[in-house]
This record gives sequence, structure tokens and C-alpha cells, in this order.
Amino acid sequence: MKNKKTRELLEKLATPLALIILVLIFSIAMPTKFPKIANIMNILRQASINCLIASGMLCALITAGIDLSVGSNCVLSTCTIGVLMQSFGITNPVLLGLAGVGVSTFAGFINGTLLTRLDLPHPFVSTMGMKNVLLGVALVITGSQSISFTNKGVDSLMWIGKESFFRTTDAAGKVTFPGIPVSFVLVVVVFVIFDIFLKKTALGRQIYCVGGNPEAARLSGIPSKNVLTFVYSLSGFMAGLAGVVCVGRLASANANAGATYDNDAIAACIVGGASFTGGKGTIWGTMIGALLMSVIRNGLNLAGASNDIQYIVIGSVIILAVTIDVMRNKVEAKARKMAAAQG
Repeated sequence: MKNKKTRELLEKLATPLALIILVLIFSIAMPTKFPKIANIMNILRQASINCLIASGMLCALITAGIDLSVGSNCVLSTCTIGVLMQSFGITNPVLLGLAGVGVSTFAGFINGTLLTRLDLPHPFVSTMGMKNVLLGVALVITGSQSISFTNKGVDSLMWIGKESFFRTTDAAGKVTFPGIPVSFVLVVVVFVIFDIFLKKTALGRQIYCVGGNPEAARLSGIPSKNVLTFVYSLSGFMAGLAGVVCVGRLASANANAGATYDNDAIAACIVGGASFTGGKGTIWGTMIGALLMSVIRNGLNLAGASNDIQYIVIGSVIILAVTIDVMRNKVEAKARKMAAAQG
């Protein structure tokens, strides 16, 4: 029992400690660049999009599934907003935001429906197919061109991904404190809601049950198909919300902008303690995982590492995270066998 508690404690502390160590390494290596408050706030801003996407991915992973379409879905949300603004002259921020989120939520609903109603063997199939469909739709509606958000009417929508709270300047106009990114404040609010939802509500507990013990879920009368449809709709919703943040963050809509979003979201969840076998993962662990990924990218950028090197490092992190997940599951399976043999 003592060994189990020690192992669980180490698992909980592993990712936060890795984040702290990584921050210290970059701070020591680049003392005039990395630890600056402006750069820290930039890391939070960079992490916001991944945090939002990864929150939906987490729910899919908890059910022992995966959503490979989140990157394309996020981009489709941004492109939908761009096309409505450019081609139809719509500048109302509420309508544009609802349109972007609505399109992505519907795409997520289709993912869930394909999985549950057609009895596909694994969500890898439906979401991989949907990933390409959504990317294709984004390319078609934008004409494979980038759309710049230069219309003054969308400034209030761009505010979410662009501006900061508590930004201060001195008498000469020099920035004394860059402020806390609005997008990261949004992430904190959303994650508090997620935490309450997953821990305190019946549906949240059903999500864990469907992934952790499908047979028990079936015997207890949990409508697993409805739960899965909801989870993938939720994943689409969060990708769409991330797309709204991208409007201000990137200041443009580009169908090819989400190439790394899928991998980053998966890595954030797995590094944060989720498992491909389902039934595990917390929203705050996912946030730490997303921050870890952003710190790595930011540190490599400041060090002048090329995109090639960044791909190698990020890919290695994903492989390491999956390897740790597999080893952790083997240890837990062995512990269960020993407990069953002794009991």
C-alpha cells in the first residue's frame, strides 16, 4: 500500500517537476532572454491554444479514444470566421464567434456519430478521415489563400487572443508590465469549469467509467454511445473555441496553420497523466503538459533552433510520453495481478 501511494505521488509530481527543471535550464542557458516577464507571458499566450484543444482531447482519451481532427477543426473555425468577414461582410463578433464554434462543434458531433452509430472499430478511423475532410473544406472555402483580419469590426473578437489584462506603461509609454494574456485567463476559467464537470457531475464520472471500465459502464446502464457522442462534440467545441483565440493570436486565417495542433494536444494530455488505455487524466495535469510543450518550443526558438530540430525534439517528447504511459500501465497491471493472487 505504501509503495502504491509513493508511486502515485511520484506520478503526480513528475510533470510539474519536469516543467520546473526545464524552466531552470532555459533560464540558466539564456538568462537575458528566457526568464524575462514578457517572455513568460508570451509562453502563456502560446500555450492557450494548445490548452483549449487539449481539454477536448483529454475527454476523448479518458474514454480510451482519440480525436485526430482537432487541428483541422480549430483551423476550420478560424477560416469560417475569416470567410464570413471577407466574403459576406459580417463583422458582428458574437455572430462570428458563434459561427466558428458552431461549425467545429457540428464536426465533432459527426465524429461521435460516425463512431457510435456505424460501430467503427476505433475513433482513429473516423477522426483521421474527418481530419482530412475538414482540412479540405477549410482549403476550399478560403481558396487556399490566407485571410487577414484587418477589418476594424472584428477588433473585439481579436481582443481575446491578442490583448492582455493589467498591462501597464510608464510616463514615456514604455511597457513596464506586459499584462496577463486574456486568452490564458479564458483557459483558467474554462479549466475550472472542466474540473468541476469531470469531478462533480454524473456525466463527468460516466466519461471516466466508459473509458476505465466499459463492461461496468454497460452493466450499470450508462448510455455509452450518447456519452461518446457528447465527448466528441465537446472536443469539437473546444477546438472551435481555440479557433476563435487564433483570430487574435495569428491575425489571419490559414488552412495550413494547424499542422502541429493534433500532436501537441495529444502530447500535452499524455505528459499530463492521461493514458491511451482510458479512464485516467486530469484537466490540471493537461494544463501543465501544455505549458511544458510551450516552454520547449519557446526555449528552442530563443536558442535559434530550426524547425527541423524542433520537430525532432517534440517528436521525441511524444515518444517518451507514450513509452512512460506503456510502462506505467504494465506496472499497474502487474500490481493488480499480484493483489489478485494474494487476495
